[in-house]
Amino acid sequence: MAADNSTRRLRPPGRGLQGLGTRTFFRSRDAAELGISSRGLRRLLEDGSVEREARGLYRITEAELTEHYTVGAVCARVPNAIVCLLTALSVHELGTQLPWQVWIAIPHKARTPKLPELPVHVVRFSAASLRYGVERATFQGVPARITSPARTVVDCFRFRRLVGRDVAIEALRDALRDRKATVDQIWRAAEVCRAKSLIGPVLEILWE
Repeated sequence: MAADNSTRRLRPPGRGLQGLGTRTFFRSRDAAELGISSRGLRRLLEDGSVEREARGLYRITEAELTEHYTVGAVCARVPNAIVCLLTALSVHELGTQLPWQVWIAIPHKARTPKLPELPVHVVRFSAASLRYGVERATFQGVPARITSPARTVVDCFRFRRLVGRDVAIEALRDALRDRKATVDQIWRAAEVCRAKSLIGPVLEILWE
């Protein structure tokens, strides 16, 4: 399970927001579930306990921010998304990519989220790829999902036209060298995601 455990509060959150726990970000519907009315939310904005981060998304003002600040914001805004590809590589510390966008996957038939104020790159997953090798995680205290190291490597080969073949090969090499994933784990992920023909020849070269 990937985790972002560095989030902590500098002071108690505004009245009524204790139910958010360590979450930095929340939506208006999350506030409503805690019994905070729209009027109450406006008061929290006015007294500085909360700041508007993007359309429909709010931030606890005094929450400490981590390197995965933007990932947490996107996951709060699109709670069913899967963090993947370049962003997952960065979280797992694979390769040298430092993406300025948050890469997320959603189902093929899902409506594309409108996030003009957040840097997001959306791809589509379907069938088993929506489930296999997807782990639970937290970013800024926000519950999220992310592809495992092995699955992320395989996805980089599947979406090589988007991320670049060199990026995929670098991710594979790093995952094996740093023992973030085994050959068997990568091969199984490739099998489930129907990418054996893409990754097999590279594995053979690396393991000659």
